Amino acid sequence: MIPNLFYKASIPDALPKDMQGVVDKLKKSKSKEDCLKKAYDALSERYVGCKVHTRFFDIFTSDVNKLWNTKYQHCTALNYFLRILLVKSGFFKDEDIMLKWTLIYYISVHQYLRIRLDENMTINVDPWGAHHRTNFGDYAHGFHY
Repeated sequence: MIPNLFYKASIPDALPKDMQGVVDKLKKSKSKEDCLKKAYDALSERYVGCKVHTRFFDIFTSDVNKLWNTKYQHCTALNYFLRILLVKSGFFKDEDIMLKWTLIYYISVHQYLRIRLDENMTINVDPWGAHHRTNFGDYAHGFHY
């Protein structure tokens, strides 16, 4: 099995109840950018992006029900959650969300997202990096995290 670092897992039809609650709030957003910021904030407040406390084999799963209630998450799970929230909000299509990867400390593979807001504007988003003081619109890379 390949870690979900390099492919997009499918968006599930059914979501955990509290995840659906976040989606319901996002549907009331004023714009795509407002929706993205609210989704990013919801994940950044709920989870800690961490390598030390996460279970290694979770990098191979895309089972939302298994991962949603675990505080410490890999970058892949947080990005998967963000994709789900954005697509389910109705403001974004899956084609608007691109998986990107980089290296942290130039040795550790890391995934972040590039989100298309319109034809001429994209923004990098890294909910995993939020715990490491990486700001909205930026991503962890190199020694920058």
